[in-house]
Amino acid sequence: MEAVVFIFSLLDCCALIFLSVYFIITLSDLECDYINARSCCSKLNKWVIPELIGHTVVTVLMLVSLHWFIFILNLPVATWNIYRYIMVPSGNMGVFDPTEIHNRGQLKSHMKEAMIKLGFHLLCFFMYLYSMILALIND
Repeated sequence: MEAVVFIFSLLDCCALIFLSVYFIITLSDLECDYINARSCCSKLNKWVIPELIGHTVVTVLMLVSLHWFIFILNLPVATWNIYRYIMVPSGNMGVFDPTEIHNRGQLKSHMKEAMIKLGFHLLCFFMYLYSMILALIND
C-alpha cells in the first residue's frame, strides 16, 4: 500500500514539474513579447486549478498515509496555492490577469514563484522516488 502511495505521488509530481516548466516558458514568452498578455494569462489560468488540485491531493494523501514529514513539507505550498486562488480580486480574469501582469513587477514575481515551485517539485520528485524504492524493497 505504501508503494502505491509513493507511485501516485511520483506521477503527480511529474505532472506538476511539467506544469511548472510550462508556466516558466509561457511567462518568459510574455516577457520577450512573443505572445500578448491576454493569451498568456488565459493559457496559465486554465492550469491553476489542476495545479491546485494535484498538489492538494498529494498533501492530503500524505496526511492520510501518516507520512508526517512529507505532509509538513507539502503543506505550505498547498496552502499558498489555495490562498492565491481564493484571494483573486473580483473582476480579475484569474490568478494571472492581463491588465495587471505588467504592473508592479507582477511578471517577475510570477516567474520567481514558478521557479521556486519547480525547485520544490524537483526536490519532492527525488524524495518520492527514494521513498517508493524503499517501500518496494521493504515489501
